[in-house]
Amino acid sequence: MTIKEAFEFGIKELNTEEKDTEITIFIECITGIDRKCFLANEEKELSKEEIDVLTSYIDRRKTGEPVQYIVGKADFYGLEFFVKKGVLIPRFDTENLVEKALSFAKDGDRILDVCTGSGCIILTLLNYGKNLCGVGCDISDEALFVANENAKRLKSNATFIKSDLFENIEGEFDIIVSNPPYIETKVVESLENQVKDYEPKNALDGGGDGLDFYKRISKEAKAYLRKGGMLLFEIGYNQGETVPEVLKNEGYSNITVTKDLGGNDRVVSAVYGG
Repeated sequence: MTIKEAFEFGIKELNTEEKDTEITIFIECITGIDRKCFLANEEKELSKEEIDVLTSYIDRRKTGEPVQYIVGKADFYGLEFFVKKGVLIPRFDTENLVEKALSFAKDGDRILDVCTGSGCIILTLLNYGKNLCGVGCDISDEALFVANENAKRLKSNATFIKSDLFENIEGEFDIIVSNPPYIETKVVESLENQVKDYEPKNALDGGGDGLDFYKRISKEAKAYLRKGGMLLFEIGYNQGETVPEVLKNEGYSNITVTKDLGGNDRVVSAVYGG
């Protein structure tokens, strides 16, 4: 089977919306040949082992397993992150949170990422920011394993701590960021199969109204933010009024909602004690 035949085979076998892209990713990972070079290598023969791996990838995708879990990696903000089942897959929407945080970050700032998951937010901030000091925390051992692995791969000096929100956090921070669980409990089971059947529910379920973590973080963060420090959240498309209200009730000021490229409310930023 050549690369061209492998691509045609995958297209025929898969019935997903983005099957062209998915098969391309599979072949690229299996052969080590950049997709930009596929045309020049379309007659290259795959080994029996490569064909077996491709077949297993396709079979797993047919069950609904996300591509990122199958190949063990995800792209985020121009960087490649290791991912595995049990840890939330980095999403394009979250790049809006990173972009906003970078616009506030100053040379030498200390930043805390609450509910860090794969570590994609804090590691990206440290990669692109100037002399930033970063800490990420999560209650999940699997998440912390993945975050530490990503820190090694990116040669980052980020520190990761096992903590139920701020339980084991010390010191003050200039910026606190978080992409917490924010989906209403009743909505979780209605999500597409590749999300609800594979990704960790504790990284999705934000309680009855989806605001449980926003309320806890907004309240507890005040003990860890320097005066004038920033708190930034990723939010759901329908939380552009409710999350700012939570922050207002906790005494934050300069509350701003930023939309994503699709025009949906996506990031809320606020100042503490300013």
